Amino acid sequence: MTGETLLAVDKMEVVYQRAITAVQGITMQVREGQIVAVLGTNGAGKSTTLRAISGFLGLDDARVTEGSIRFKGAQLENRPPHEITQRGLALVPERDKVFPNLSVAENLAVVPRCKGSGHRSMNDVVFHFFPRLTELRRREAGLLSGGERQMLAIAAGLMCEPELLLIDELSLGLSPVAVGELVKSLVAIRAELGISILLVEQSASVALQIADYGYVLENGRVVLDGDAERLGSHSEIREFYLGQSGANRRSYRDVKQYRRSRRWYG
Repeated sequence: MTGETLLAVDKMEVVYQRAITAVQGITMQVREGQIVAVLGTNGAGKSTTLRAISGFLGLDDARVTEGSIRFKGAQLENRPPHEITQRGLALVPERDKVFPNLSVAENLAVVPRCKGSGHRSMNDVVFHFFPRLTELRRREAGLLSGGERQMLAIAAGLMCEPELLLIDELSLGLSPVAVGELVKSLVAIRAELGISILLVEQSASVALQIADYGYVLENGRVVLDGDAERLGSHSEIREFYLGQSGANRRSYRDVKQYRRSRRWYG
C-alpha cells in the first residue's frame, strides 16, 4: 500500500517571535500512499507542525530554527507557501478555509494552477469526490454549512493536484454525519488518486478510523507513535485520547509509564 518516503521531518524546532519555542525535536514521516494522523489536545503543537511544513509560519511571526523538512528530498523549511505548493503539497487550514463572498465555483476557479491539467478537468475530479458541491456551485461559500465548507476547502486543495494533502482539524465543529461523509471522501481520494494525506486531528476516534500511522504530540514533542491499530488498542491511549474511561482525564505526560519509549518505533 505504501511506497517510498515522501515527507521527512527531522528534529524540527519552531520558535515564535524569536523567543517562544512551540515545537521541539519533532520527527515524523509520511510515505507514498499513506494517511498519517497527528494527534493531541489543544496547544500540543499540531497546527504549528502543519504550518511549518506548508510554509505558513511567517504569518504568525515564527520560523523553523533547527532541524529539517524534506519533501521528495528537497528542503522546505522556511520556504514561502507558494513555492511549497508548487512542489506538490497543499494545505487545508483550520482557519480562513474559504472566501465567504465568492461562490463555490469561484472559490475553485481562483486556486492558482500548479500543474497542467487545467481547472475544467480538475473541477470534474473534485465534483466526483464531493457531488454535493455540484448542487451548490452557485451558492456563496459564506452560506454553506460547516461540513460543506470543509468539503469546499478540501476540493480547493485538490485543484493543485498535490501529492501530499495537509488537513488541519478535519472534524472541528462538525456533526458526526458530516465527519463521516468527509472521512469516506478522504479514503476515496487516497484510493483513486494515490494522494498521501497528513491529517492533524484532535479527535483520535476520527483519525484512527482511516490512518495507517499516527503520532501523538504533547507540549510540542512527539510522545508516542505507532501504526493506527496499535495506538487504538493501547489502553492508555483509549483512556486519554478516545475518552473510553471513567477516570479523570490527565495529561499524558503526568503518567509515569508514558515516558517516551523506543518501543513504538519498531
